[in-house]
Amino acid sequence: MSRIGKLPISIPQGVEISVDGNKVTVKGKEGVLTQEVNPSIKINYDKDKAEMTFTIDEEYDPINVSLKQKQAYHGLYRALIHNMVVGVSQGYEKQMELVGVGYRVSNKGNLVEFALGYTHSIFLQLPDEIKVETKAERNQNPQIILRSCDKQLLGQVCAKIRSFRKPEPYKGKGILFVGEQIRRKSGKSAGAK
Repeated sequence: MSRIGKLPISIPQGVEISVDGNKVTVKGKEGVLTQEVNPSIKINYDKDKAEMTFTIDEEYDPINVSLKQKQAYHGLYRALIHNMVVGVSQGYEKQMELVGVGYRVSNKGNLVEFALGYTHSIFLQLPDEIKVETKAERNQNPQIILRSCDKQLLGQVCAKIRSFRKPEPYKGKGILFVGEQIRRKSGKSAGAK
């Protein structure tokens, strides 16, 4: 049994959940999210307790799903639905900063423009589910703040932005999350003594 899969999900006030067969829809003040659940997992939603639990369906036996795979699905779908509940009730936020001389970021709506030391600017059109805000204060690194109810989409967009200029260990330049520590290396000159 999955230890995470056994944990119940408590549904906060203001969050509506509808279960239609294997499809779970979660609706809250931040947005609406849907997730298709594998048929080998049973969804138990108790409206009176405002609680949702997941169990492995022992009778469901397709050709290629072993017990180990069912146990993996158990924890996976519980975590996905929990992330959806937290997302539509509170939302998720990621803050990134651009470290480097001349690095800039600005946005017009969901179109974000990056100046990262290349010969050209990089433009990125963000999905409508993501709200973006950019900050450029004097004597501070430019920051980009991303908010969304969809944790997976937010992480995917952050990974895409980070791929434009990955943090490097020698000078510490690049796009990194606020508060992230980069393990620094000493260059060639430090070893030649």
